[in-house]
Amino acid sequence: SPPIIITTMMIRSAYRGGRRLAHVLNRCHRSSSTAAAAASSTSAASGKNIICTCECPESCPQQCHNLLDTDRQHVIHPYTSMTDPLPTFPVQSAKGVHLKLNDGRKLIDGMSSWWAAVHGYRNPVLDNALKEQIESSMSHVMFGGLTHKPAVQLTTKLLQLANNIQDDSADYHHFTKAFFSDSGSVSVEVAMKMALQYWFTLEQPSKTKFVSLRNGYHGDTLGAMSICDPVNGMHSMFSGVLAKQLFVSTPTGGMEEDGVQTITEMKQLLEEHHEEIAAVVMEPIVQGAGGMRFYHPSVLRKVRELCDEYNVLLIFDEIATGFGRTGTMFASWQNESTYQPWYLTEGSSFSIINSEDKKISTNEIVNADILCLGKALTGGYMTLGATLTTDKVAHGISHNGGVFMHGPTFMANPLACSVSLASMGLLTSSPWEERVRNVENALIE
Repeated sequence: SPPIIITTMMIRSAYRGGRRLAHVLNRCHRSSSTAAAAASSTSAASGKNIICTCECPESCPQQCHNLLDTDRQHVIHPYTSMTDPLPTFPVQSAKGVHLKLNDGRKLIDGMSSWWAAVHGYRNPVLDNALKEQIESSMSHVMFGGLTHKPAVQLTTKLLQLANNIQDDSADYHHFTKAFFSDSGSVSVEVAMKMALQYWFTLEQPSKTKFVSLRNGYHGDTLGAMSICDPVNGMHSMFSGVLAKQLFVSTPTGGMEEDGVQTITEMKQLLEEHHEEIAAVVMEPIVQGAGGMRFYHPSVLRKVRELCDEYNVLLIFDEIATGFGRTGTMFASWQNESTYQPWYLTEGSSFSIINSEDKKISTNEIVNADILCLGKALTGGYMTLGATLTTDKVAHGISHNGGVFMHGPTFMANPLACSVSLASMGLLTSSPWEERVRNVENALIE
């Protein structure tokens, strides 16, 4: 039988509630008579009729049953019950787009490990980067008072990419600083702390609130949860303890006129509350976990103008959209000449990135004050987040000797930085724009 395909729809189901995830996964399990959970139950009962490709097939199926049983009893998985969890598939190995299960079946990982494995599994370039780092240098060293080559080189690469610098120069005209953290969600926390500390140091301590779009998703840590949609999101049960933030409606579609209401609400909100607002936080162009909602790039430009007018910082969350996902290196680079919306059945909004033969001018880019990165940053190999910012924010925070109050234990882990550097090199040296267009054309056809 053909391999099961794990799709992006599962991501949406997972992020938008356990019941939807349960429904999708249960359908997958029902579609295969040899699903992993069923296999483990059969093996426990009879020890027969199981085709297993484990390293020690003579000890299977009991070995697989023990693994699954221990997993079910003691391992907590995301977005499922802690006492009656959904079934899990035991993965033996991964290569390319495939996950190989213990029973020998293959899954096509259409969700790329939650949008992270952009080069596929066991990519030789990324594998070698990790091996070389371990064998020639170190796996980790604290970043307080110390530094290392992978972190410095990765900082240089990210600043060049974020500033749309095509050569090896260090002419950073906008983003000039990079802070490394543990994950994308933590990079949002760092961005929020940067904004808060910026205003506090500049003696405007009342600017503590954030504005976000409804249907937005920015992570599962406490601060990030507060700027996710409080009604349609997945964190409503925590509403009593989360900081109370401000929200505006999401653009209703991909056309420019679909964002008029959003901009109207944003202007009114900033006009009335700018003295208490630290920053606006947005997922540029695409709201991923909120339902794959696309909106016109003019919204970004107009929000940038409003933030400047009312003295509010702007934060772009490019954790899911960064590194080529939308046809430009960052989704916030989209403009009227590269973005072309189109509509399919029942009025659903999608987009085609008309990026062929288009070079993005630096003058056309809508820049945030703070940029959050993650997921594809390491090619899906290790957990790492990055928060980029400007001299304006950095000088504000460090005004009169101030220091930024954040420092993760595994900040700028050398292994993660090395594989991230390799991933960025692999991406920029590949025909990734053409690949994006090929995927678009295939979906359209």
